Amino acid sequence: MIVHLASFTWTPEVTAADVAGLTESLTAMAAAVPELRYYQCGENVRLRPGGADYGVLALVDDQAGLDAYLDSEAHKQVYADWLSWMIDTRHAVQLESDGLSVARSEQPEN
Repeated sequence: MIVHLASFTWTPEVTAADVAGLTESLTAMAAAVPELRYYQCGENVRLRPGGADYGVLALVDDQAGLDAYLDSEAHKQVYADWLSWMIDTRHAVQLESDGLSVARSEQPEN
């Protein structure tokens, strides 16, 4: 499986209403892309200082699924309608995952 993570920092003119519209559009887009096994998007809840304004997590089976998602007409439309003018900076990373692992460090017994 492939985990795709994207983070965005907005331009100063982006409003809360714009972010709400983007979130609604991304959620609808995700429902229309069958290659997406899991999808989550939303505003940074700012539990730590710094960071981006918004994030997206997409889980797909493989590179073909990632390409199908990112190259889909639905994704292109959301980009044209919203992201193209909202983004100041964007960062993305893709990670290989078995979809189940959770890293845990073993604590030595005292």
